[in-house]
Amino acid sequence: MTEETSEARQSYEMVSVRRSEPPSGAEGSNWYRYEIAFGGSKNIQGCRQGNLNVVTEAVEEIVAQLNERHRGKKGRVHLVPTPKKKPTTPDPSKSS
Repeated sequence: MTEETSEARQSYEMVSVRRSEPPSGAEGSNWYRYEIAFGGSKNIQGCRQGNLNVVTEAVEEIVAQLNERHRGKKGRVHLVPTPKKKPTTPDPSKSS
């Protein structure tokens, strides 16, 4: 199994977005329940209000952020600058 195949299996993906009743205590209409899976085993479920396109785009963004966090941000390096030494100036009293 290649690293790419392994990585693809270990990623978050949107499973479904379905119209639903509002969650208890919530008001309004146009509620959707979504499901996100990780590697086929762990599922994340949630509710979001809006139209189908807006909710779907929001869930896709959540999936992208989860995958970015899970895989690490490629191409980024954590650099820690080292303090620069101050140049020494000659002591005028010691000139010959």
